[in-house]
Order: sequence, then structure tokens, then C-alpha cells
Amino acid sequence: MSDFKVGIIGLGHVGAHVLYTLALQGLADDFVLVDLEEKKGKLTAERQDILDSTEFLPHRVNIRIGEIEDLGDRDVIVNAVGDIAALKGSNTRLMELEFNTKAIASYGTRLKNSGFNGILINISNPCDVITKKLSDILSLEKGRVFGTGTGLDTARLKLRLQEKSGVSAESITAYMIGEHGSNQIAPASAISFNGLSLFDFEKAKGIKFDLPEIEKDAKEGGWITYNGKFCTEYAIALTAARLVRFVRYDEKAIVPVSAPLEGEYDENELFVGVPAIVGRNGIEKVIEIPLSESDKKRFHDCCESIRANL
Repeated sequence: MSDFKVGIIGLGHVGAHVLYTLALQGLADDFVLVDLEEKKGKLTAERQDILDSTEFLPHRVNIRIGEIEDLGDRDVIVNAVGDIAALKGSNTRLMELEFNTKAIASYGTRLKNSGFNGILINISNPCDVITKKLSDILSLEKGRVFGTGTGLDTARLKLRLQEKSGVSAESITAYMIGEHGSNQIAPASAISFNGLSLFDFEKAKGIKFDLPEIEKDAKEGGWITYNGKFCTEYAIALTAARLVRFVRYDEKAIVPVSAPLEGEYDENELFVGVPAIVGRNGIEKVIEIPLSESDKKRFHDCCESIRANL
């Protein structure tokens, strides 16, 4: 396996699982881990835990603890800082806004000055706001900074459609778009079953989907996880690892991510969850899916919510 260098900023529940998933799947073999000074003990523990497992892996893995300045040579950086405890008692990812904006302000310029010119994938919430702020600080070429956005919510949407239709999720095309939060939407115009539109599939099967209810389940499913154990970890880590794979192998996959809009969907200067082509250079093209007039309005309402948070 050739060298592929990954940096992870923030080794909480999600960051640690991103490290484990990437190492387990052989998607990277050289890691630098960075976190706050007071969390160095946890960094040491996570590094040791993964290294202890490498004897059972079919490939070599090198992991070291470093500083922001050590990330300049990374092919990909996963930003996973956060204060997950801040979400307790709420139903909004905005509760992490203050902590995460202060965090990236403390190291963003340092990362830029390190000479980093790879791809940065942001997990930290609120994803669209933090991704935009990181992009502004780093000033990299368009597309080299993006967020996981509505990717996990989309996976949840497809699983709900699978449950209701009896059709494998792999045969379903669907997207959650807009804000990675309570305002995201599932446009009916983007849902198809191996080429059959939602309407045509309903007619062929003699069924009727309750799309508002399915959309609600897709948006709120993450809170079932969080409220039960006060963190989310496995699914979001796999979401991030999949994006790393698309970059490493230049897969040019069309997936929903928090992407920069510069005129697409009649929006500008925002990062919003939309389908995009992801490959070696990060986001290579934003894909504009057709929206009904009502979904256009709902999408623009999402964008206004993101602007307000910015």
C-alpha cells in the first residue's frame, strides 16, 4: 500500500472512530493526531489502542501525536473537534456553534501557515457553518474544503424508503439537501427506484409513501442515537471514511456533502448540503437536481437559516 497521509483534529467519540475505521479499512497508513493540550492523555490512549490492534491487520499503520503545524504534508485532514456534551437537553446541533467556532479560530491560521494544500473534510457541527468558516480561513482552491453535511441523513432516508418499499437501498436514489439540521428537506423529485420516479413507483406497487413522515424520521434519527448514549460515532465515522476513500481513489462519486455554492440553486457564498462529484481534488462539481417550486422555497429557507447562523 502506498503512503496516504491523514490528519485528524479532535479525538473524541467521532474522531477516534474515524481513526479506527480508516486504519481497519486500509484507507490510510500514516496518521497524525491533534487535540487540545488537556486531552493529550486520551490521544496517547487512542493511539496505543489502535497500535495494539495492528498486529491483526494485513497492512502497516503508522500513528503519531502532533501539533497543528505537523499537518502541512497531509493528503486529507478530518476536522472532528466538538463539545458533544453541549447537545444534552437540546434538539439542535447549533449548541456546539460557540465552542467549535472558537476552536477553529484558535488553529485555523496555524493550519494555513503549515502549508497544508490537501483536502479538508469537516465533521464538526453545525457542519455548514463550520465548513464555511474553515474554507474562509484556509483560502484553498474551491472544493478542497467540504463537510459531511447531509450524507448520513441521506443514508437514513434511503433506509426508511427501503423499509417502506421492500426495495434494496442500493436501488434507491434519494437525497436530503439543505442545512445539516432541522431544516433539511427530502425533495420528492430526487427520489427514484432504479429509474422509476417516486410517483411511478407508487403507481406500479399500488402503495403511497408518507414522505413528510419519512423525511422527519431521516432528520431526527440522529437524536435517537444521541439521546440514548449522548454521542454519535459509528455511522458518522463511516460517512467520513467513505469520503476519504472517494478522494484517495479519485472515485468521482456523486454524494451529498456540505458544498460551496456559487450560483448553483440560485445561492451564493454558502456551504449547503447538496449532491456533488467527489474525487481526488475534493468537490469537483455541484450537481443541481430539479426541485418543485415548494421544495425550492424550503431549500432557500434552509439557506437563510445558515446565513443567520453565520
